[in-house]
Amino acid sequence: MSKNSSYSRSLAMERGVIYFVCIVLCLMSILPFAVMFVNATRDNYAIQQGMSLIPGDRLLINLKTLNERQNFNVLQGMWNSLFIATWTTVLALYFSTLTAYGLVVYRFRGRQLAFTFIMVVLMIPTQVSMVGFFTFMFKLNLVNTYVPLIVPAIASPSLVFFMRQYMIAGLPLEILEAARIDGCSELRTFNTIAMPMMKPALATQAIFTFVASWNKLFEPTMLINSQNKYTMPMLVSLLKSDRFRTDYGTVYLALSLTVLPLFVVYFALSKYIIAGVALGGVKE
Repeated sequence: MSKNSSYSRSLAMERGVIYFVCIVLCLMSILPFAVMFVNATRDNYAIQQGMSLIPGDRLLINLKTLNERQNFNVLQGMWNSLFIATWTTVLALYFSTLTAYGLVVYRFRGRQLAFTFIMVVLMIPTQVSMVGFFTFMFKLNLVNTYVPLIVPAIASPSLVFFMRQYMIAGLPLEILEAARIDGCSELRTFNTIAMPMMKPALATQAIFTFVASWNKLFEPTMLINSQNKYTMPMLVSLLKSDRFRTDYGTVYLALSLTVLPLFVVYFALSKYIIAGVALGGVKE
């Protein structure tokens, strides 16, 4: 009896330590965002005095100052970023998943070679090919358009790799064979059977792809030169480059507006991620 009580106390202590560590890590993750949102409601002098978690009363003033900045259109920047990130996410998810589906479901000569090539492309940094890519887009008269920022997302090596690994473990090929026997076409099988079965993986990658596209600054800066087409990160970079008239409250407000859509996307898709984790923990 004493052994059981000792074991129970030990188990309770272990759980307590785990919960404590999780709470500390959670607070450490939330703190930077909380400070950013609070600083968006404070003035420049208060921010320079030190960190605080008590909101100020300068939110409307900072918003008015932000809107009065020359060539800084918050709504236009949000729309531009949302347009690029949404189409990038949709195209990347569909076509990269379709590529991974072909690598997993079909048996053909050179399949492993094709996957190896995709992995090699994954290891090449974007900055290495950016000059050649810009020259190519310039010759096609696509500079200062959103096409170079959206269309190349169709080929996403990291997404192909993730979806391939997920399909190997979680896509039963017997169901696909049954659909073929029933006369279902290959594309319809993919759209109506395979895609719904991969919702947790798609939701996870949708978050990563949307966030990566929304936060892009290097490629849009190289390709976009019209200020009415600037994305939110590009507009925020203009605020931070103003060295002698920097209003930190306004900068924090712009950063907060940039981050808010990412929170919306995450909370909208988080239930699918939790479902995927629960599904992965089930043993047959």
